[in-house]
Amino acid sequence: MNVKMARRPIHAASSWVRRQPPKVKAFLSVVSGMAALVLLRAIVHDHDNLFVAAEAVHSLGISVLIYKLIKEKTCAGLSLKTQELTAMFLAVRLYCSLVMEYDIHTILDSSTLAATLWVIYMIRFKLRSSYMVEKDNFAIYYVLIPCALLALLIHPSTSHHIVNRICWAFSVYLEAVSVLPQLRVMQNTKIVEPFTAHYVFALGVARFLACAHWVLQVLDSRGHLLVALGYGLWPSMVLISEIVQTFILADFCYYYVKSVLGGQLVLRLPSGVV
Repeated sequence: MNVKMARRPIHAASSWVRRQPPKVKAFLSVVSGMAALVLLRAIVHDHDNLFVAAEAVHSLGISVLIYKLIKEKTCAGLSLKTQELTAMFLAVRLYCSLVMEYDIHTILDSSTLAATLWVIYMIRFKLRSSYMVEKDNFAIYYVLIPCALLALLIHPSTSHHIVNRICWAFSVYLEAVSVLPQLRVMQNTKIVEPFTAHYVFALGVARFLACAHWVLQVLDSRGHLLVALGYGLWPSMVLISEIVQTFILADFCYYYVKSVLGGQLVLRLPSGVV
């Protein structure tokens, strides 16, 4: 009874938000994001921990996929292309981490890359009969080519070798759009089973934490961090990439939370959500 009473205000609030015009929804999203940033700034003293948390949450999302593949013996609803793009940007970022600065991020990226490669192997070979190839129809060259060109034009101006700086930029840009094929699969199916929904929600949380890390670092350094990243357009592109990743998944995360609070195991997406 108490649970039902607790859900009533949430349901009323979500219904009110759903009735608002797009501009009001966008404003509420911005306000909610700013409130979350203020809260994180107050409770997390070392903001580097936010980036570590983001990578840890991503690893947790991959673990959910592994559990799904082992328990249910099916990869239905998963995008092989998103996993391949994820492996690609992780491999490039791991290379950059090894040659530029070896730290905790290197270890986290290594474990996440290994898990992602295992998921790719399972989808491509062991569970191929359940792979929804007709639904996974996003052309990845639509993101690979623009990311590569953008990396050639806009990359860090640090003292590292030019190849390493271009690779670093490429991994940042590719990470920002790597989830698009998975969103296309969900758009085509309209129904998202629990484990896939948990995985995509974990990506959304990870992206928000990473974005919060960069924004709070810039605020704390009063803009000096942007100078440390280099001059030109690169510092701004880092922030824009993080913000783009967050907003790409924001709408899905809203419906995910709404579905969980409503006690629904299967997430049904309205038209035009992703």
